[in-house]
Amino acid sequence: MSLQPMYHHHPPQPRVPRIPDGITAALQGGRRIEFYRELGQAPIDQAEQVLNRWWCEAEMDTDPDQDRIIAAARNATLPTTMADVLRLRRERGGDLPGE
Repeated sequence: MSLQPMYHHHPPQPRVPRIPDGITAALQGGRRIEFYRELGQAPIDQAEQVLNRWWCEAEMDTDPDQDRIIAAARNATLPTTMADVLRLRRERGGDLPGE
């Protein structure tokens, strides 16, 4: 028996930490207030949904390709399908809602 090196796959770290302070730091101006208001008014069983939605917003806000992606989405030329998004998320070890 020989020793083989162990390689651990570490998914890339998100730009925005998945915590309220991380989300808040990534949002700008009035969007921070909107996030806090929505989170503060959410029933406890819906707080995670609010955090997940706003985390996605914060990730998009900090994406260096944001302008290109938004323009492609508006022009219906975005080359990504939902199937692509789900595949990439699974490959990167991300959980999918409902799984």
